[in-house]
Amino acid sequence: MRAGVRLGIDVGKARVGVARCDPHAMLATPVETVTRDLEGDSDLIRIVEIATELGAMETIVGLPINMRGERTLSTEDAVQFAERLAEKLAASGVSVRLVDERLSTVSAQGQLRQAGKKTKQSRSIIDQAAAVVILQHALDTERSRGTAPGEAVGQNEGN
Repeated sequence: MRAGVRLGIDVGKARVGVARCDPHAMLATPVETVTRDLEGDSDLIRIVEIATELGAMETIVGLPINMRGERTLSTEDAVQFAERLAEKLAASGVSVRLVDERLSTVSAQGQLRQAGKKTKQSRSIIDQAAAVVILQHALDTERSRGTAPGEAVGQNEGN
């Protein structure tokens, strides 16, 4: 298992959930929800700031694939977001990986419901919770397989 802080990213149409793990890559926790900037780069800039502040070595972006394993419009949006993020992070040496995120939002909603949060109350944190699910799944996958999860994006594809 590689040591180092990683970020988990849940890309949505309106918001981007951000999570992080500890330096030992054991546990994912929520960080913040960033407003999606479809016209510019303020969302990407904020994520780069978070990565820098936390000393992240890698960013895991959730890849939404439907239950039949097919790509959707959301898949293409996440791939484009990951590619743009990889460009922004290239100078800092932070790699970006895409990891299958099927059912991450459903799982996050279920966990919040079990914690007694109603849907209206949890809208502001659902994206962070989904990012936690994505990142924790990636960490667990790497721990069990011994290799980095998902697929590398951009200039750091050799990682």
